[in-house]
Amino acid sequence: MTRYDVIVVGAGVTGSLVAHRLGRHGRRVLVLEAGAGVPGDHEPAADPLTSYLTAAAKVPGSPYRAHPVAPWPEVTDLSGVSATDGTPGFRASGHLRQDGPLPYASGYVRVNGGTGNVWTGLAPRMLPEDFDTESFGYGRRWPLTYDELESHYRAAEEELGVAADADEQRAHVGLPFPDDYVFPMRPLPASGVDRLLAARLDGRRVKDPITRDDVELRVVGTPHARNSIPDPRYDGGRGYVPRGRHGRPDPDSRCVGNASCVPHCPSYAKYTPLKTQGRWSTTVILRDRSVVSRVLVDGRGHATGVEYHAYDGQVSVAHADVVVLAAHAVENARLLLLSRLADRSGQVGRNLMDHPVLLTWGLLPEDAGPYRGPGSVSGFEGFRTGAAARRLRAPFRIELGAWGWAWAKGSVDTDVHHFLTERGLFGAELRRAVGDRIRRQFTLQFEIEQSADPANRVTLHPYERDPLGLPRPLVTYDLDEHVKEGMAAARAVSDQIFALLGAEDHTDYTPVAAWPGRLEHGGRTYGYRGAGHAAGTHIMGDSPATSVVDAWQRCWDHPGLYAVGCGSMPSVATSNPTLTMAALALRSAERIEADLTARDRPASLAPSPAPPTPNEPSPTRGASE
Repeated sequence: MTRYDVIVVGAGVTGSLVAHRLGRHGRRVLVLEAGAGVPGDHEPAADPLTSYLTAAAKVPGSPYRAHPVAPWPEVTDLSGVSATDGTPGFRASGHLRQDGPLPYASGYVRVNGGTGNVWTGLAPRMLPEDFDTESFGYGRRWPLTYDELESHYRAAEEELGVAADADEQRAHVGLPFPDDYVFPMRPLPASGVDRLLAARLDGRRVKDPITRDDVELRVVGTPHARNSIPDPRYDGGRGYVPRGRHGRPDPDSRCVGNASCVPHCPSYAKYTPLKTQGRWSTTVILRDRSVVSRVLVDGRGHATGVEYHAYDGQVSVAHADVVVLAAHAVENARLLLLSRLADRSGQVGRNLMDHPVLLTWGLLPEDAGPYRGPGSVSGFEGFRTGAAARRLRAPFRIELGAWGWAWAKGSVDTDVHHFLTERGLFGAELRRAVGDRIRRQFTLQFEIEQSADPANRVTLHPYERDPLGLPRPLVTYDLDEHVKEGMAAARAVSDQIFALLGAEDHTDYTPVAAWPGRLEHGGRTYGYRGAGHAAGTHIMGDSPATSVVDAWQRCWDHPGLYAVGCGSMPSVATSNPTLTMAALALRSAERIEADLTARDRPASLAPSPAPPTPNEPSPTRGASE
């Protein structure tokens, strides 16, 4: 079969949700995935859990094995170097090449389920004010509002099985939930770090170093797309049924605190696209190991299908009335550029955004109980809003890290190495020292908003090719002054929090090789990590002159062609973007189904009415007229 109603490129969060919704209507959907199907089903040695446990480095892609034909960028592809004469202070290798002043510090994976297999599982909504940062003097306005997306946020929270407290989100985040709304799952229990910081800091105030305003601190739970306890009040009292590994009902598939959500959840409590795929109808077909290289259009510019490569090099073509690009933001842009499509505005590949994450870490005076549960359960929400503050510096959200210094310094092996080599400790003395340090570790993770900047972009490398002969993606990336001012404010807030806690600050962005995202600003050194939240590369808007897709994620220039996912987002605000991305995907699926329904509507065979004679009244006009 080579003719379908819809072809979806990519089986990640967006692709899996779009295919699921269209399949429920009986649509014939072909999903083409560049990565391998379900690792472990046919290759036991490649089971994600086995691969994760045996991997030397527990990086996001460690549960999976990249095939040379479908490589992906890993965080280990970047290393810092000493910058001289204004040259970049980093080196990039691997699939994603870079030539910018600062590194785009995030990776992604090309496997069935995509990066949705290795995400943190945090699923907060954007705030209503986040949809129009132009009013704050920066960024781009969305072509739709929070209210227009709200019903799809609810649908996405159902599809992903979000655990949270609506009352808490309403009171302390400022989200306008209806009084009767409840999430599918009850909130996850606070971590030991959360409880300790709440006891010490709730109600205390710190000063915004830019506006000089006092901001109240309060530990607030973050919505999670992972199974906790179903809320029996959900859906009018019908409750919610948690789903396990293959999308089937499984009340025992709950978060049990493995502390390995990134890169792999052994209990399968965390949502991944494989759960949605387990609910696909029989009209949805997944074809893995299929790297799409070109979108096909007819003489009128209407999308008609795609060309794709198998791992053995065989090239095939499939046709459909609708083509949906649902790959990663970098790969979607790359495919549009390879196809030379949708670029009337000149914005394809531009406006690449991420959340540069500033990390600060230290030792508390008492046991913090790290490494129990997800990497972050709660955060401080007070620096996300406010017109005065956002005009002067990028807003940020503070995640409370529950995995000690792992993201900042590496695994606990680094602590062992410190006491062995620098203190010369052995035996029981070494065990006591390592245990004491690990128990008191905590990290603050500042997710800083980056606004759309056309200079940050994905292009095709002029001469480097992947194993299929396709140009590799090339990224040019930098942080503007607005972001750097946000970073400086975040560090100043961290200093105040550490002082209130009486904590030892061990933040130190060395060695240089471990911090490719290293910069100087205002006489102080900062280091950032990438959050893995790529966005903006096929940006949505209300005009084809300035954007790539419209509010439905339809490419302006090509009927039947959609580019969905974070690449459509005009801003990333301060929220982890997966829930917003899922809501947009469900909204687009509605539009696609409506278009297909109109296509299938029978044409009227009744003869057209004869035009009225000059003395005869028109059917739409009265005789007196």
